[in-house]
Amino acid sequence: MARYRGLALSISVIVSIFLFVQLGALALVDPFKTAGLQAVEDPQNPVNSLLYIGAVLVMTGVLLAAFKYEVQWAIRGMIVATGAYIAFIVLSMLLPPVVTLPIGDGLHGAALLGALALGIALYVYPEWYVIDATGAVMGAGAAGLFGITFGVFPALVLLSVLAVYDVISVYGTEHMLTIASGVMDLKVPVVLVAPMSLGYSFRADSAAVADGSESGDDGSTDGSEGETTDEDVEADSDDIEDEDDDPLEDREALFIGLGDAIIPTVLVASVAFFADASVPTVDIGAFSIAVPAATAVVGTFLGLAVLLRMVLAGRAHAALPLLNGGAIAGYLVGALATGMSLVETLGLGPYF
Repeated sequence: MARYRGLALSISVIVSIFLFVQLGALALVDPFKTAGLQAVEDPQNPVNSLLYIGAVLVMTGVLLAAFKYEVQWAIRGMIVATGAYIAFIVLSMLLPPVVTLPIGDGLHGAALLGALALGIALYVYPEWYVIDATGAVMGAGAAGLFGITFGVFPALVLLSVLAVYDVISVYGTEHMLTIASGVMDLKVPVVLVAPMSLGYSFRADSAAVADGSESGDDGSTDGSEGETTDEDVEADSDDIEDEDDDPLEDREALFIGLGDAIIPTVLVASVAFFADASVPTVDIGAFSIAVPAATAVVGTFLGLAVLLRMVLAGRAHAALPLLNGGAIAGYLVGALATGMSLVETLGLGPYF
């Protein structure tokens, strides 16, 4: 019974993070646009997707180099600073400007204090709930910003290419395993933590091992001392497959990558933002969004359900093929069901 309660808690944390990221991104797209935060002049240009993919490859190289030359402290500082900055942007959109500081055009005081609090807590006390809270805010902000930056067709290109890259990096080159094991030690919201008990301490668990899906790869912890290597990860995966015992018996937490929550949400936010006014809408909580965006949300969670089922069976899998695939399939079903043409559905209208 305790095992099932632990699984329920862990899955609830993961689902809550995904839901917060998706609803947060939907709430932020219009304020971001109004604030002039759209990063490109032409969001329908598919080159934007290629540039982002290039940035992902560069960042991957930077991470691998940082782990090789043992300068992880620099990466950790950069991620903490980035988290605080994104939190400031998000909070400045959501919180009323009760206090305005006399800096520049007037700095949002409450947003600044909130962002600093998150950044300091993440740096000084990176417990699982601090990491998850910061990651959820970062994820919503990043997905919202990318949602207004990529039109529907560029978003579809982005999700498709990254899903293929995920497969290659996990099953082919396996360099994502190196990154996964490395970022675990950084204790930053690149990898989010879903504990199986409220008393679990990520800070105390210095031997956490990522042995699941790619950048969000679910892992296990055994509380032992020492460093984690790629060979350890592969050996653990082999042992899980060969054993008849419960593959989750020794796990204290599941782990999922922040990118796994952000990337499919980019499509959700893009569809919601760029949808034609004639497309039917549906209410999700306080939001009224286009039906294709809502079905993309449903598709994402169906993909997440399949991924979690595989992980709970003790099998390691790349996450983005299932998550991105679910989001794309859900979007296509919703778009075609509302009567949109294939050209409109694929976002090709601006090119004709």
